[in-house]
Amino acid sequence: MSVRSFAADDSNRRPLAVIGALVAATPVFAWAASQVGYAEPLDVAAEMTGASAAALSLNPGLLPDYTVPGLDPYVGTFVSALVGTVLCLGLALRVGAALQLRENGE
Repeated sequence: MSVRSFAADDSNRRPLAVIGALVAATPVFAWAASQVGYAEPLDVAAEMTGASAAALSLNPGLLPDYTVPGLDPYVGTFVSALVGTVLCLGLALRVGAALQLRENGE
């Protein structure tokens, strides 16, 4: 199943609209988290145990801390959500297509 045929299927439109709305709302979630002083639980645990002082980042990741260098943090959060959603949806479609081919014996 291609991305176009997936998006064109009427039964997929509502889930795609919900995913799109959540991606569009990510800057709001990032802003709200900053307003209440939210911190990642593992970061808090690392600080409490002193492990953060010894932390070593071997691979900072594709978009570390959900940011894009040079962009506003909220825009970076939006871009990170968009990239992550596209990657996950693309991978799921590829795996689904491979399983469908396997099931059909092709």
